Amino acid sequence: MSVAEYPGGTGPSGRRGPDLPEFPWDSLREYASVARAHAGGVVDLSVGTPVDPVPPVLQSALSSAANSPGYPATHGTEQLRGAAVEALHRRHGIRDLPAEAVLPTVGSKELVAWLPTLLGIQPGQLVAIPDLAYPTYEVGARLAGADVVRLAPGQRPPDGTALVWLNSPSNPTGRVLDSEQLAAAVRAAREVGAVVASDECYLELGWESEPVSVLHPSVCGGSFDGLLAVHSLSKSANFAGYRAGLVTGDPGIVRELLALRKHAGMIVPRPVQEAMTAAFRDDDHVRVQRDLYAARRAVLWPQLEQAGFTIEHSRGGLYLWASRGEDAWQTVDWLARRGILVAPGTFYGPGGSAHVRIALTASDERIDAAAKRLAD
Repeated sequence: MSVAEYPGGTGPSGRRGPDLPEFPWDSLREYASVARAHAGGVVDLSVGTPVDPVPPVLQSALSSAANSPGYPATHGTEQLRGAAVEALHRRHGIRDLPAEAVLPTVGSKELVAWLPTLLGIQPGQLVAIPDLAYPTYEVGARLAGADVVRLAPGQRPPDGTALVWLNSPSNPTGRVLDSEQLAAAVRAAREVGAVVASDECYLELGWESEPVSVLHPSVCGGSFDGLLAVHSLSKSANFAGYRAGLVTGDPGIVRELLALRKHAGMIVPRPVQEAMTAAFRDDDHVRVQRDLYAARRAVLWPQLEQAGFTIEHSRGGLYLWASRGEDAWQTVDWLARRGILVAPGTFYGPGGSAHVRIALTASDERIDAAAKRLAD
């Protein structure tokens, strides 16, 4: 367990800014050029950006609120919050969640990046993130001036930890933690007085394992104290272009976040709020999108194995965590020469040095093209 360190830099004013790593995907330019030069065009599996249409039920809701000249409510409409509570109960078994504890966010990434700052975490305090993790968890800690510690599954956060990030299904590995593992993580965080933030953006996408929310009774023990769950419509509803997410859980913490977000103007536009309400009321579009990803996964997985890859975890979410037993950048290069662009595991932590993350977010035609190139 070690505290990660990155060099800082100065901005245009000459003042020193927060210590942030290079934006990871900028380092893929060379390999993207190689992949784009392929005769059949690039198959971009490096970023989990949706490619399928926004569901009609959401498009209709957006249009219905197109004439919204006034400021929207930071807390969201009552209808949105009520629909979210009902959906979280219906889809994930979360009980007794008050509607006042639901807060819409401008996508989930914004919330992830600013949560340590909004929680008042100070320099010298620790933010614990998974050993292989979405990079923005670390960026958020750096923006607050906090230090970062990476924890393996089951590892106890050290004293002085103010915030613990959980992520199941995991980005990038697709690892799914069961209710006992999540409950143990919650107990350990509570013992050191840390808030738990669970990134549940992939909760609808369990494959061999059924993901569980940190707010499920089997995990939280019937108490939301110190717990936050972060949700997004980007993956389940192809809504990344509209930036729609929410945070919910401990009513006291959510109330504090709401007060700060009012001051900062962190507000979800009214048409997006209407679409979110429609999305939470309708489960059919979630099933349709899940089936699309399942079919693409079924095409890509066996072809990767036949091409010599070992796939680990990947029991949920939108990614395959794969290795050829070599340096991750060698694998990125090998695939780029076949017109397939992926992300090296090093983007997510030192433990990813021999893996690549392969996204399922490409059209059926592009997934089929990737599979054919792997077979050649």
